[in-house]
Amino acid sequence: MQRIGFVVSPGFRVMSFAVASAFEFANFEMGEPVYEVHLLSETGGSVRTSLGMSVATEPFGAANFDTLIFGRGTEAPTPGLIEFARQAPARCRRIAATCLGAFILAEAGLLDGRRATTHWNRARDLQARFPKVKVEEDRIFIVDGQVWTSAGMTAGIDLALAMVEQDLGADVARAVARQLVVYHRRAGGQSQHSALLALAPKSDRIQNALAYAKRNLDTPLTVGELAEAAHLSPRQFSRAFRAETGQSPAKAVENLRVEAARLMMEQSRHSIDIIARQTGFADRDRMRRAFLRAFGQPPQVIRRNARAELVA
Repeated sequence: MQRIGFVVSPGFRVMSFAVASAFEFANFEMGEPVYEVHLLSETGGSVRTSLGMSVATEPFGAANFDTLIFGRGTEAPTPGLIEFARQAPARCRRIAATCLGAFILAEAGLLDGRRATTHWNRARDLQARFPKVKVEEDRIFIVDGQVWTSAGMTAGIDLALAMVEQDLGADVARAVARQLVVYHRRAGGQSQHSALLALAPKSDRIQNALAYAKRNLDTPLTVGELAEAAHLSPRQFSRAFRAETGQSPAKAVENLRVEAARLMMEQSRHSIDIIARQTGFADRDRMRRAFLRAFGQPPQVIRRNARAELVA
């Protein structure tokens, strides 16, 4: 049985418990207790969460764990917590940090020379405070040797699912994702930012049109088609779309295509021509211009950087 230790401190986010659920449902899928989860804190006892409720924890001790996962609370980490993190590599197989927990690992020196990520809103702060860390602010999670780091909030679930896949295989990880009603299990290299989230449509009709577009990126996707999906006339649709998203339908579709193409560039071996066709750009030149507008880099550079990260 693998012992998983969640290290918490006062004011930690309740969302952290969602990470533990991945291991809970892995036990359910396996039909036996594969993982044993423990909540740890420096002194043990009751620890208050960010919502004001309290949880019971075990104190740091000499016990070994297969995996230690650090989350940061609202208070500055104590010397005892930093020292516990510093000693972690000698006592466990994997060390992880979700969201701002990366600051604890960085202060303990565990991220020196390593690639790491954290919540996008604090990534530049992490880089400024700890220049020896190779911070990648636009990643869901990163694995560098025995150290795992994830972005904020729900990205911790993606990290935990990747751990389950490493331990028990892809089929079990997919089954756990279904139990958690995770719509799409994201790979670590995926961007923290979502084109759909940025558009933030308010009505079901515009949301339906965008969902239709995302499912059919390989087709021309005219305003008439999207309007039909929204059950509006083309004129009504264009007016409502811009009012809700601040963008034209054409620009929004391009953003969706760029997001899908970038993911394929990073995670597949398809040629650039195939990716351009499958994401609706029709040809590589059109896709190249869209990438330059969105990222300031052509597709080839995005792919080369992704492969270099994988080798590293």
